[in-house]
Amino acid sequence: MKRRDFVGLTGLGVGALFLPSFPGFGGTPVDAARLLEPFDAAMNKRLADAALNAAKSAGASYADVRIGRYLNQSVFTREKQVQNIANGESLGAGVRVLANGTWGFAATNQLNEQGLAKAAQLAVQIAKANAKVQKEPVKLAPQKGYGEVNWKTPIQQNAFEVPVAQKVELLLAANAKALDNGANFVNSALFQVNEQKYFASTDGSYINQDIHRIWPNFSVTAVDRGTGKFKTREALSAPMGLGYEYMVPKAQDKIAGPADTGLIGYKNSYDILEDAALAAKQAKGKLTAPSVTPGKYDLVLDPNHLGLTIHESVGHPLELDRVLGYEANYAGTSFATLDWRKQGKPYGSKLVNIVADKLQPGSLGAVGFDDEGVKTKEWDLIKDGKLVDYQKIRDQAHIVGQNESDGCCYADSWDSVQFQRMPNVSLRPGAQKMSVDDMVKNVDKGIYIAGRGSYSIDQQRYNFQFGGTVYYAIEKGKITGQIEDVAYQANTLEFWNSCAAICDQSDYRLFGSFFDGKGQPSQVSAVSHGSATTRFNGVNVINTARKV
Repeated sequence: MKRRDFVGLTGLGVGALFLPSFPGFGGTPVDAARLLEPFDAAMNKRLADAALNAAKSAGASYADVRIGRYLNQSVFTREKQVQNIANGESLGAGVRVLANGTWGFAATNQLNEQGLAKAAQLAVQIAKANAKVQKEPVKLAPQKGYGEVNWKTPIQQNAFEVPVAQKVELLLAANAKALDNGANFVNSALFQVNEQKYFASTDGSYINQDIHRIWPNFSVTAVDRGTGKFKTREALSAPMGLGYEYMVPKAQDKIAGPADTGLIGYKNSYDILEDAALAAKQAKGKLTAPSVTPGKYDLVLDPNHLGLTIHESVGHPLELDRVLGYEANYAGTSFATLDWRKQGKPYGSKLVNIVADKLQPGSLGAVGFDDEGVKTKEWDLIKDGKLVDYQKIRDQAHIVGQNESDGCCYADSWDSVQFQRMPNVSLRPGAQKMSVDDMVKNVDKGIYIAGRGSYSIDQQRYNFQFGGTVYYAIEKGKITGQIEDVAYQANTLEFWNSCAAICDQSDYRLFGSFFDGKGQPSQVSAVSHGSATTRFNGVNVINTARKV
């Protein structure tokens, strides 16, 4: 998947919504009842030991095995009808080894002791062949074994246990809300994922994990029949590491947006009916909203929008493999090189504190252990505006003089080799109490932006342009109405150094994506980005409708 597809999939435009299959949503079609069958951890231990013993006997100095069962269900509707319901399962095992100081990997769907042993032996053969051209041996950060451990996403209700008819009813009700409030067309979808993963290594870990994710989405379109002009508004939901409880709205999870916008932010539960009704009204408003006048504006950015900017301008450039040039052929490099960091230049203003983590409850990246058997953690990337660390895994830590992994290694399938993937990367909320309305009051000439839109960023994650879903003009401390055709341009350092105010913890919310692409062959991963509403002063805004 191309990085440019990130926003197409998180936004789910009308054209993309009903593609036959999405990356990560494949596997063998199965009956829905099969999605509830348990994963046999006892059998997995026997299979893992067969692989580990075979690898050591063939000459491996280290080995790990991942036995994975990846389940998914997708429900698609349009207006008053169901378009598709799909259930998928993918099941198999991957074995990674170190032999002669070099990595080797092999995978199999033959889940018996002979199949796992054969895959391990093949992985060792590959490693030994690769060693003939390896310039330096792999150096692994030390990692203790944890014995037998279980971890599960702390969900309240397994989404796969909820009858499909109930999910369809909810989506069709959301469609009806949009149509009743002036929409001409509406698509909606609900994606559910369950990764059941068993990891074992020669370090002595046997880790069983049960990971759940859910993502409701829709796209609402309003049409001006006279002119043929149309506008869309995507859902302001966020994919989450939660169960079906996310689809049951709770009043305490709602956060009011700026006065006179009607916008609502959502934390750990989402009201799809409320959002769909407002989406229809805002889509109609977009048809008559005035076009923005280009110039310098103070931008007030909603978390559902800012998450994508964090992803592209902080998350990706601080991946150590990208910094070292490993991703140059496919996804580019990074301006934030090791030498750049040594110079001590500010990444952002002193208000900017950005943390990486694989722990935050409800986030897409939350797991107990990564795909190298490393216990997950939280660590600082940017502190008081200064770059202090990168994202790294076991064979990268020594490069930056560290002796432990950050626990951010991941593979999107049992037949994919694990490698460094972005953890949750989030902007810490402000320390002083501040609501969104308080922030708006301090803006003389500005724009409030909510939701994701089109974007562009260069191969070093430096120069960029971002749009959104809905825009509101701010004049002399007040929202004055919807505007259109907005995009802002900046470079990463200029943008983050213009950060002037951040709302407090009460406004903090997660943005996320199921489909962050990286690597060759390409893999996808799920990642969240948290923030509170944030203001950036004096940012260049262009009009996307004007021809140059």
